Amino acid sequence: MQNKFIIHTDYTSVKTQVKETIANFDVYQDTLGDAERNVIKIVKIEDKKYTIKSFKIPNLINQIAYRFFRKSKAERSYNYANKLLELGIKTPFPLAYDLYTTPFLFKKSYYVSELLEYNLTYRELVHQPDYPDHEIILRAFTRFTYDLHQKGVLFLDHSPGNTLIVKTDYGYDFYLVDLNRMEFKELDLDARIRNFSRLTPKKEMVAVMSDEYAKLTGEDESLIYQKMWALTEAFQKKYHGKIAMKKKIFFWKKKYRNS
Repeated sequence: MQNKFIIHTDYTSVKTQVKETIANFDVYQDTLGDAERNVIKIVKIEDKKYTIKSFKIPNLINQIAYRFFRKSKAERSYNYANKLLELGIKTPFPLAYDLYTTPFLFKKSYYVSELLEYNLTYRELVHQPDYPDHEIILRAFTRFTYDLHQKGVLFLDHSPGNTLIVKTDYGYDFYLVDLNRMEFKELDLDARIRNFSRLTPKKEMVAVMSDEYAKLTGEDESLIYQKMWALTEAFQKKYHGKIAMKKKIFFWKKKYRNS
């Protein structure tokens, strides 16, 4: 098995410890999240806490693609995190990534980043409409997204769980996570508005975001709202259609296995 290990240049002193920690990944029990596809574990390296994200081994086609044609999710996460920090956009500090391949196939990969203690994610705003400072946070999040767009960042996984929110003495800070799908380019208005479509099914939240985004861009608020809500509805319809289809497929799989 071939190995590619990259660690941030400011942390080469802990290179050995990081490699040993990744090698012992299965031993650690402190797991973050539901671990449905990828597994994230919390570890301590020199009295500081980090997360190690172990990406699921891809299917055969993607094992070939990641081996020869595309950068892995771990490598992209590391590179994109450094790019965001250069642009002044917050994300947990990227420590290292580790890749394992055979001569023809891509296998395991790991991404190591600093553990961030946060107060909430956007998801809490969706599920808890009475959350303290709800509208204040939502408008601040919209300004944060506008800043991303102004800096040419299109976060393709701009969804409820992928922004960590930290309350500070002066307001709220926003940190992007799950970084492996991003584009860096100049964005037109349609691309900017579409970037809000995965966040919430709630019309009243879209109304607040469209109002704030219109103030920032100088565009007509009713036009922004109409576009943002139409794109949100389209995404929700597609999303729930996929869920219904999966339920049907898994129902028949389960029925077949039990017959």
